[in-house]
Formats: sequence, structure tokens, C-alpha cells
Amino acid sequence: MKKDEFGVVTFKSTHHAIQGESIFKKKEISFRTIPTPREITVSCGLAIKFDLSAMDRVKEMIEGNELDFDGVYKYVKNNGNYSAERII
Repeated sequence: MKKDEFGVVTFKSTHHAIQGESIFKKKEISFRTIPTPREITVSCGLAIKFDLSAMDRVKEMIEGNELDFDGVYKYVKNNGNYSAERII
């Protein structure tokens, strides 16, 4: 049984997603830009995938108003099944 969990940040626009990439790079948080998973939302179409171990740093960016985001989710892939839980 293979289970994969990660965080996903969604954005209101592509412009905000590009700004998010820049902030993640500046903060040296490992990430990957991905299409927004349909289990989460139909937002701008781009999202940032990150390791859940970086969640505290992501929350700091949000609390510091550095990141203009739509939502933060815990995304789980488990044996071909997908689920998303909104964290913020």
C-alpha cells in the first residue's frame, strides 16, 4: 500500500502563483509548481506542492502577509485514491 502526502497552496490568479514561486525560492523551501488538483478547487490552475515538513514555514509566510494565496491543503494519494483537506 503506497501512500503519499504533501501540502498544496492554491492561488486566486496565475500572477499570485508566480509571486508564490518567488517567495518559496527566497525562503529556500523546496517546492514544485503543479496544475491545481481537481479534488481541491478550480482556481487559477496553478498550485505549489510542498513537503508537509515545511508547513510551519508556510504558515509564517501567510501570517506575515508575504503570500497572497487562496487556500492551503493537505493532499493525500493512497492506492489511486485522492483526497484533500483544507488546512488554512
